[in-house]
Amino acid sequence: MKTVKIIGVPEHFNLPWHLAIEENAFKDRGINLEWTDIPEGTGRMCQLLADNEADIAIILTEGLVKSITAGTKAKIVQEYIATPLLWGIHVGANSEYQTIEDLINTKAAISRFGSGSHLMAYVNAQNEGWDTSKLQFEVINNLDGAVEGLTKGTADYFMWEHFTTKPLVDNGTFRRVADCPTPWPCFVIAATDSFITENSGTLQHILEVINMYTEEFKTIPSIDRTLANRYEQKLDDIQEWLSKTRWSQSQLNTKTLEKVQDTLLSLDLIDKKLDSSTILL
Repeated sequence: MKTVKIIGVPEHFNLPWHLAIEENAFKDRGINLEWTDIPEGTGRMCQLLADNEADIAIILTEGLVKSITAGTKAKIVQEYIATPLLWGIHVGANSEYQTIEDLINTKAAISRFGSGSHLMAYVNAQNEGWDTSKLQFEVINNLDGAVEGLTKGTADYFMWEHFTTKPLVDNGTFRRVADCPTPWPCFVIAATDSFITENSGTLQHILEVINMYTEEFKTIPSIDRTLANRYEQKLDDIQEWLSKTRWSQSQLNTKTLEKVQDTLLSLDLIDKKLDSSTILL
């Protein structure tokens, strides 16, 4: 049995992996897939890949591209979610800020530098015509840290996946002032260069299994109820999220990668573009 360490965020996007693990779909192919939730998100996952503490990650496209450009020895082996991520822009319930325009020159809470919450703050600022050189950040590690930061006022706004944070909007912890979708497919499957080199057959088996699960995922009876229960979401929110989300079974295309790199370069978040063969398997 080959043990493979895989990491991802504890969010509804990743349920296909958990179902496949619970149903022994990987073990049937001689693979012990060890899943670890990383609530701190993409910045932390990039570090784990760079340190070879994980073999595979389900990770945000822009965060991984930035990390590879900075020297992380990993590649995108496949697109995972073909649709954009909808980032909610949140303030504390008692915040004086009411609109997206009010947030210019305020401080963004981020899980860590290089994370989606960090990079998307730049994309949002660019969308709004703000001076990105004036962006300020407060590192809060995870969602719990964001609740504390926005409630105590050590940070002014926080960007996180719309539906994951919806319960905190519903219960009055956060107010959502706007949404900001990623300009590209949001999640990819990444693997370290060493894992790819040494375990190409195992990787192929893993992709075959997860692609079977994601292809059929939306047709599973009562999958909306399963998601709502497991991720403590309202059923109508999950149904809306499912309608907006499409899983992929193919590689990220080079045109999309070009757009990601061009955007990061224009925001001074990377200092060079790499050939697609350096980033894509």
